[in-house]
Amino acid sequence: MEATPAVDPVRYREVVGSFAAGVAIVTAHGSEGPAGLTTSAVSSLSLEPALLLVCFDNASRTLPVVADAGRFAVNVLRAGQEDLARVFASKRVAEEKFESVTHTVAHGVPVLDDALAWLACDLEALHPAGDHTIGIGRITQLDSDPDGEPLVYFRGRFGRFVLDR
Repeated sequence: MEATPAVDPVRYREVVGSFAAGVAIVTAHGSEGPAGLTTSAVSSLSLEPALLLVCFDNASRTLPVVADAGRFAVNVLRAGQEDLARVFASKRVAEEKFESVTHTVAHGVPVLDDALAWLACDLEALHPAGDHTIGIGRITQLDSDPDGEPLVYFRGRFGRFVLDR
């Protein structure tokens, strides 16, 4: 069998960026307080049992907190929360990130007060995959705002999703 040619990482990012995705902040509560990161690599995995998939950059400071805590939350951002997404995507320390948002610790995880939706998960498994680690969470609690609009990420930019009515 012939070896598959290597894919140019820059071109890969451009092409995969054509897949519009929601934007979320994954949070966990560790021994030194809350931690969190911005991601669009979130997906429903299973309905029965209710499982969620999240991809963590291996260099993320949030990944070890999630691994140690054994649980995490996915906070789905709403339209207009672009600045918050940028803060949690930055290399700022966790304490500085959480200064920019109010939250409560519910079900053992930080839940952002103004999130469009949130899902609290018990960590089921971590699977190494290239430069990321796939986290699988079993959903234990969840809630959403039925009237809100999601923040969307497409081709390296934030945008809004417009519903056909």
